[in-house]
Amino acid sequence: MGLAIEKDRFEEHDYKRFEERLRANLQALEALLLRDSFGIGKPSLGAELELDLIDDRCRPLAINRQVLADHVDPRLQLELTRFNLEYNLSPVSARGTPFTTIGKEMELALESLQAPVAAHGGRVLPIGILPTLRPDDLQRSALTDLARYRALSYGLRRIRRSPFHVRIEGDESLEIESDDVTLEGANTSFQVHLRINPSDFADYFNAAQLATALAVSVAGNSPVFLERCLWEETRVALFKQAVDARSARTGGEWRRAARVPFGHGWVREGAFDLLAESVRLFPPVLPVCDDEDPLEVVNNGGIPRLAELRMQQGTVWQWNRAVYDPGAGGHLRIEFRALPSGPTPVDMMANAAFIVGLTAGLQKNINQLLPAFPFRYAEYNFYRASQSGLSANLLWPTLEGLSPTEHSARDLVLDHLSLARDGLLGLGVEAGEIDKLLGVIQDRAESGQTASRWQRHTLAQLEKKAARTDALATMVSAYHDRAVSGRPVSEWIVPS
Repeated sequence: MGLAIEKDRFEEHDYKRFEERLRANLQALEALLLRDSFGIGKPSLGAELELDLIDDRCRPLAINRQVLADHVDPRLQLELTRFNLEYNLSPVSARGTPFTTIGKEMELALESLQAPVAAHGGRVLPIGILPTLRPDDLQRSALTDLARYRALSYGLRRIRRSPFHVRIEGDESLEIESDDVTLEGANTSFQVHLRINPSDFADYFNAAQLATALAVSVAGNSPVFLERCLWEETRVALFKQAVDARSARTGGEWRRAARVPFGHGWVREGAFDLLAESVRLFPPVLPVCDDEDPLEVVNNGGIPRLAELRMQQGTVWQWNRAVYDPGAGGHLRIEFRALPSGPTPVDMMANAAFIVGLTAGLQKNINQLLPAFPFRYAEYNFYRASQSGLSANLLWPTLEGLSPTEHSARDLVLDHLSLARDGLLGLGVEAGEIDKLLGVIQDRAESGQTASRWQRHTLAQLEKKAARTDALATMVSAYHDRAVSGRPVSEWIVPS
């Protein structure tokens, strides 16, 4: 998030100074974006992979600090809870075979983690939500003992002033309260970054907002939370509520925007709109200040760190997020945050190729589509796709007749594979790589077997012979074995 965090509590004067610094950061960013040369460069891709650590019973294993100590790799980082790790994959040019390159690095990363994790009696699992989690696994004691996470916890609780309440209606219902943000630690995702030139940012971002529902519908991998069958992508409902810092008290506070929003409307100008929203709409959580004068840096022709703005943006978890990065001469990225972790590298690369390709394909005509599709329809699609996956009925814009029209998510995915292919070709991705990865998406859509569907069907079979707790452990073990095989989930057999 741009700055080291060395303490976990802050005073009121820290928050006031941070707010002043944020305003100066926005002024500097606005001036920087007027510079014709800023952020110009070829498209590139990067990714972050979050992972669960499990024991031989397929239960969460709280050893992330021990693994990090044994496996010194600057790309590996601790995550919010003690049974999570994050691996930051190297950015690559979008031209050629970027997904193959990232996928190979991911495979090597997972392989390299096996020995240090096994030394502590564990295994590595890429999955959206670990199905064997129980409420006791997500108490305050689960928080990774790091100043960054203690400060984040304190900052959100300072605003909330009451327990975090989660209610999810699905195939089964769940209602739970927590006195800390550790429920969010159940979520593990695969976050993809796409570098975009500033002049193209609004079109690409709006296209990403439209594309995300289709990607989520075919990529679901978190149907079970706390032993309840809920949404196809339960992460979406859980994350929003687990860190919802809006006060639960009456008196109008509930009207504030959620810190995990889908968005607040189509972007009009560019990245500045989104970064300014994070400042204007949300109270600070981590008021750590830099000593840079960002306006002086910009006026002298330099690239400012804008550390406070990046810190603030790191505590507003929009599902597609604008990223300012002072590295590589300064640039902007879209961070696609809605994809789950797992199950295999090829599945994750296929998900990434589909969402990036569809975004690039849609952006060419996005300004013609938006008048036919108010933003609330895109938000509706996102939550329906998260709930029901490929069986969701979604709305889609049309330029012929009245818009929008209703279609199944499955049909929309299949109908838009060619547009995703065109988008990837436009970014310079080789045709062979495109066909391989979009073929994985096509197989999933045609068979109906996403990772979430495989988990549901497997659990149903296993529950014929065992209680749910035992069936879930057996299901996770079978999932792990198939994930290690590297075969895409559309080819997995449901145990009989």
